[in-house]
Formats: sequence, structure tokens, C-alpha cells
Amino acid sequence: MQITDGTLTVSGMFFLALALGLALAFEFVNGFHDTANAVATVIYTRTLRANTAVIWSGIWNLIGVLTSSGAVAFGVVALLPVELVLNVGTGAGFAMVFALLLSSMIWNLGTWFFGLPASSSHTLIGSIMGVGLANSVLSKGKVFGEGLNWAKAGEVGSSLLFSPIVGFCGAALLLLMAKLLVQRPELYRAPRGDTPPPLWIRLVLMLTCAGVSFAHGSNDGQKGMGLIMLILIGILPGVYALNSSADATEFHQVSAMAKLLEPPLHARAAGISVPDPNSELSGFLKTSGTVNARTFAALEAKNQSISVDLAKTPAAVDRRVLRTDIYLVGESLDKLLKTNYFSDPGERALVSNYRGRLRSLVNFIPDWVKTMVAITLGLGTMVGWKRIVVTVGERIGKEHLSYAQGASAELMAMMTIIAADGYGVPVSTTHVLSSGVAGAMAANASGLQMQTVRNLLLAWVLTLPVCVLLEATMFAASLYLFLHVLGLK
Repeated sequence: MQITDGTLTVSGMFFLALALGLALAFEFVNGFHDTANAVATVIYTRTLRANTAVIWSGIWNLIGVLTSSGAVAFGVVALLPVELVLNVGTGAGFAMVFALLLSSMIWNLGTWFFGLPASSSHTLIGSIMGVGLANSVLSKGKVFGEGLNWAKAGEVGSSLLFSPIVGFCGAALLLLMAKLLVQRPELYRAPRGDTPPPLWIRLVLMLTCAGVSFAHGSNDGQKGMGLIMLILIGILPGVYALNSSADATEFHQVSAMAKLLEPPLHARAAGISVPDPNSELSGFLKTSGTVNARTFAALEAKNQSISVDLAKTPAAVDRRVLRTDIYLVGESLDKLLKTNYFSDPGERALVSNYRGRLRSLVNFIPDWVKTMVAITLGLGTMVGWKRIVVTVGERIGKEHLSYAQGASAELMAMMTIIAADGYGVPVSTTHVLSSGVAGAMAANASGLQMQTVRNLLLAWVLTLPVCVLLEATMFAASLYLFLHVLGLK
């Protein structure tokens, strides 16, 4: 297992240690902030004692991170400004990562202190929007808002908006279905004293708690992993710019696919050339402008560079340059596919397969990164959980949570998060589970504590604008620090 390439300077080691420490601190906070929702139901239904519940949840969070695909991690990275992703090893790139992590942790800790189940996903997305907007203001010759991947932001925003609605309605429907299909009165009664529920109910609730914790680890754990990979790529491109498991055979196979794509790109380029293909494709990715011959001329040039580089042995390649070319071509082809530009089935299949092979060369997460995040998230689950648990368990409904209500909320949260994993989009465990508890309470006519519901809605509404402003401020301050105080370019 190679972690560094032996070329790190003292300052490089310091920045690497600091950045990794911040990223892991973000995941630790995420653990006790978000996963508290998963243990609230088993604690308040007397299924498990509190200490046992958080250990049980922590273990399944760890397993969820270790088995995650990485799709969500790179979905989050795709939201960031293209030029900062491509130049993450510069002062501006470091400023972006540090500001993202600090602003996200500040808001998470603040909402945790007041016992509000705010969303770490919502927080991180707001921070990403903040850095994109601030970067457009601080960079010369840019239009306000230019640089953010608005299409991807809309996709992620939709998932964050609709997932709580799905949680509320889905948990309510599950509870009503259970009442029709499972005629067991004890399932719908609140626990009496400290008496645990019947064994079969305990097993169901333990499984749903495990499912939510596993899903949380597989989704939320990836957000920190994506930022860690940006850090590693910026500081150690020789090791992390390209997938270390890709050998010469895979390089040559992808090179051959690049050659197959040359004729359709050349035909659409209409014989023109562009002086700066990188800028042309960066501009295409940053805007929603129409595709033209210049776009395909830039794609043709970069695709040829990829084909030539991949025909070499892996050791002879400038990995940072090749990663930049792969990122630009892969994301541009992805954008063209999503807009249904390639209508011919054979051509579309070729482009889709090629894009997938390109992504496999750059979208990877080493096992040691997964392990670090998994342990940190699991440990975070076992610390500081009580504030959020009390809110979810006592302050959403007017009556004590029943077994069926807890199981309905957790089952719905688990299914929603796993579905989001399949699409590679982040969702909020907090929002889905809290809204699921509210939906189950409403369906049972248990009544809702409107002050708590208003506070939850207020936190949900304020998270985005507050994090945008906080991140923009942090990014500007970090940019000044890295560029003018530390002298990083």
C-alpha cells in the first residue's frame, strides 16, 4: 500500500496532515450529528440501551463506508468549480478544500449544540455553492455565478428537496399498511416504562437501525472521501492522479477506444482548431451554452492527447496532465450524453463505454482512505449523539414513539438513502429520518409538536444561505492566507 511517493517536503507534509485532519474531523462531526437520528428510534422504543445502540450503529456505519462505491464522492466533487478541481494543488485549490471543511463543521457543530437535526449534506452543498460564487467574484473577467455546475447542483438540490417529502409520505404509508396487514396491538403501543419490546419487534428495530446506519455510512461517508481525494491529488499527483491499480493493459485498451472515437469527433469539428482546448472545454462545462464545432475541436485535440499518453507505459506518463485531460473529456462527454446529443445507438454506446473507462482511471478511492473515514465516522457515532436523539425521540411528536412508528421511519430512510446511492447523489439522513418520524406520527394521529417542526424547517431553510455566506467568507480569507501570507501560487 503506497501512501506517499517519498517526494514530500516538510511544508507538503504539514499541509497534507492538516488537510487530512480537517477532513477526518468533518466525518467525526458528521458521525455524531447525523447518525444520532438512526439510534433515536431504538433508544426510545427501549429496543437497545443507549450505549449499545450507538456501538451497534457505529459498526454498521463503518461497514457502509467500507463497501461504498465512490459514486457519491465524485458526484459531490463534480459540483465544484472546474478550474479549482483541475488546479487543486494551487493556493486557490487548497483554500477551497480548507474553507469547505471549516465552514461545514462550524454549521454542523452550531446546529448540534442547539439539538437541531440539520443536514450535513445540505451544509456541504451550501458550502460548495459558496465557494463557487465567491470564486466567480474574486476571479477577473468572470460573471457572477460562473463556474458552478448548475445542472449538477439542480440534480443534488432536487434530491435534498424531495427526499424529506418521500420520507414523510413513505413512513406514513408504511405505518398505515402495517396496521392493515399486521394485527398485533403491541406493535402500535408506546413502550411501558423500561420494559423492552417483544423479541421479534426488537429484532425488526435492530435490523432497521442497522440498515439506516449502513446506508448513512455508504452515502455520507463518501462526501469526506471525495474531499480527501482532492487533497491527495493536489499534494501527491504522482500517486493519486490516476488509479494505481490500472496497468499497461488497461491503458492500452482505453487508448484503443479513444482512437475509435476520433472519426465522429473529427467530423463534428468541421476542420477547425482551437488554440487552448483546456479553456474551451472548461468553458463548456461551466456554462449551459450550446455545443458547436469549437467544442468538438477541443474534444478531438484532448482525446488525441489521451490516446497518445495511454499508449505509453504508466511510468512514462505525466499523471497530473493526463488526469486533467481525462477529466475534461470525460465530463464533457457526460454532459453531451445527458443532453442526448448522440442519437445514433452505436455511437452513443461507444461514447458511454469510453466515458465509463475514463472515469475508472480517475474516480477511485484507496482502501486506506475508506478505512480511515469508516473508523472516524464510526467513532463519531459513539460520541455526542444525545442532543439530536432527544430532539428526534421526544420533541417531534406529542406522544411517545411506538415500535411501528420507529420501524416505519427507519425502513423508509434506509430505502431512500440506498436508492440515492444507486444514482450517485447525496441525500440527508437527518432530513429523511426526521421527516419519517413526523410522517409516522401524523399517520397515527399522534400529533406533532409544532415548535420543534418549525425549528426543523427553519434550520432546513437557513442552512443553504448561511453556509453559502459562511463559505464565501471563509474561502476569501483562506485565499488571502494561501496566496499572500504563505505565498502559494
